[in-house]
Amino acid sequence: MGYLLAQDAINGKAGKAFMVNNGQNIELFGLKKFESSAEVQTDEFPVVGSIVDQTKVKGLKYSGTATVYYGTPAFLKILMEYKRTGRFPSLNFQVTNDDKSSSLGSQVIGIYGVVLTKIPIALLDDSTSNLQVEISFNFTDFEPLQHFKDAPDQLGGERF
Repeated sequence: MGYLLAQDAINGKAGKAFMVNNGQNIELFGLKKFESSAEVQTDEFPVVGSIVDQTKVKGLKYSGTATVYYGTPAFLKILMEYKRTGRFPSLNFQVTNDDKSSSLGSQVIGIYGVVLTKIPIALLDDSTSNLQVEISFNFTDFEPLQHFKDAPDQLGGERF
């Protein structure tokens, strides 16, 4: 059985992310970490005649977080727009993993219908010289715009 070689592990720093706000691309230049995920929502399904409760899938909930260095103004501007107008802007994210040293290639994911659910307003912290904040969000859809390759060019443990 083959295994992944270290040279093909994806470097978490190799990539970029953009926020699309009403059609305008904004590079998230102060991004430290980005994570989005799907939570599979389930219900227990007990039935007479079985001591095992089954699980029934009932839907999905998408959410995520972005950790950015404090001083990235785009998120506070969105909050101010909503405060002034009562209208939350249309937001999407596009996240690219692009580690040139890996033979797996690049992956690009579009994240759509984003609603920011936690936006820090002001921050001071005497314990750090690099302030950072976490932005929470929910979203309604995603689409892989480009996938990684199905397998690296070479696996460890293979004989040539």
